[in-house]
Amino acid sequence: MIKALIFDFGDVFINLDKEGTNRKLKEMDVNHLPESISAKNREYEQGFITSDEISKHYRTHFPQLASKDFVDSWNSMLLEFPEYRFRFIQKLSEKKDFKLILLSNTNDIHIKHIQENVSFFPEFKNCFDAFYLSHEIGMRKPNPNIFEFVLEKHDLLPEEYLFIDDTLENTLAASKLGFHTWNLQPAREDVIDLFTTKKDLF
Repeated sequence: MIKALIFDFGDVFINLDKEGTNRKLKEMDVNHLPESISAKNREYEQGFITSDEISKHYRTHFPQLASKDFVDSWNSMLLEFPEYRFRFIQKLSEKKDFKLILLSNTNDIHIKHIQENVSFFPEFKNCFDAFYLSHEIGMRKPNPNIFEFVLEKHDLLPEEYLFIDDTLENTLAASKLGFHTWNLQPAREDVIDLFTTKKDLF
């Protein structure tokens, strides 16, 4: 029996253009990111370095980038947050049939941008019993420790959770630990169809 629903954020609630940042950087003659940049990105996503430090790291490698250029390119992957998805989770929260958890790989710059541009973000956040962002808890998907963290925090069995994420690597990692999963495909599926798409679980 499903007792808790775990939702990813990007491309589950807020739409993403995952190549947006790279396209924006290419407009500023940044055509290849060294592995050290990718490693720093992962550190930043886990809160191990600050927003100023990640910006400085990029601008050290690519002196043509101004600080604002970096932030603009970083946020260019964030698209609209359809309000109907907020209404979906709001109604689900009011029913109190499930524990609702958000589990997202994200970072401080992105969250600040969302807070500034999504008027209903505070109400959205309040819909959840727990709101876990990777940069605040020092862990990121698909590392098993982030799923073990959720298990320890909420004292439920893995099979009592349904984890919804658009990234196959993440749902596979959760599945190996015994979670039910839905690898949502944003091009042809929508989170609001949860109870028809996964009706066999409810």
